[in-house]
Amino acid sequence: MRNVFAEEITRLGAIDQRLVLLSGDIGNRLFDRFKDGCPGRFLNCGIAEANMMGVAAGMALEGLRPVVYTIAPFTTTRCLEQIRVDACYNHAPVIIVGTGAGLSYAELGPTHHSCEDIAILRTLPGMTVFCPCDPVELRLGLKAALDHDGPVYIRLGKKGEPTLHARAPSLRLGEAITLRDGGEVCLIATGTLMAEVLRAADLLAEAGVKARVESFHTVKPLDEARLAELFAGCQVVAAIEEHSRIGGLGGAIAEWLAARPAPPRARLLSCAVDDVFPHQVGSQDWARRLFGLTAETIAGKVRDALAAAR
Repeated sequence: MRNVFAEEITRLGAIDQRLVLLSGDIGNRLFDRFKDGCPGRFLNCGIAEANMMGVAAGMALEGLRPVVYTIAPFTTTRCLEQIRVDACYNHAPVIIVGTGAGLSYAELGPTHHSCEDIAILRTLPGMTVFCPCDPVELRLGLKAALDHDGPVYIRLGKKGEPTLHARAPSLRLGEAITLRDGGEVCLIATGTLMAEVLRAADLLAEAGVKARVESFHTVKPLDEARLAELFAGCQVVAAIEEHSRIGGLGGAIAEWLAARPAPPRARLLSCAVDDVFPHQVGSQDWARRLFGLTAETIAGKVRDALAAAR
């Protein structure tokens, strides 16, 4: 995803002279083509993320379209006050890009995990939270974010994420995309865990359960119309995310359900990261196994929930 982001921001920068890229002392070589094609519009702000966010907000209020890029925990929680006050309070159109979100940097330990970012940023008034599942959604969503009048958080993986869309879908912020049709079960996922979710759908199909798969690339605003359809037509809806089970996609859906006038037909199942700091260190795949975010575990949980619902 990082390489696709660099390619697409370079392409968009050549079209839109307002676009400015700010980096928190990361990705300098990654953005060589951007620097060559958009001279004077790349700023390495150093390890001073709070200052970088204030600079970006000021640029946005002066008519530029700043894109802030660094590792997810450092572009979110480290400078939360500046995001809240400088960007969101002023409704400044700053695009905040967090790379290596979720458990992407599991080998560097909990300081580099980013499993709270969705929960924190979606509480901020005016913030849009966008978590593409593959490079196709990233390209489309980055353009949509630049066209959006307000702050946007884009949550990326690290590298090697597969392309899951055979062709470019129609993508609008706040509108889910159906990847597979299904029946009594729906798997709702956000972000780069989608490849594992599609494998879980394959395993469920082998067990005779045809699962619908939805990409909720936008966690805020939620696609409430799609949720209403899914909870009316399914028996189990599973919210699957590489994020804490508190406050992420599953939490947002639970809040939506609590405000509904009548109980839903479907049961909501959460597959997410437990509310702990893991003190072991390993690969991202290892961390996903630790928290049950593998195709096999997801499929097993869905089968159990469906059996209980029948």
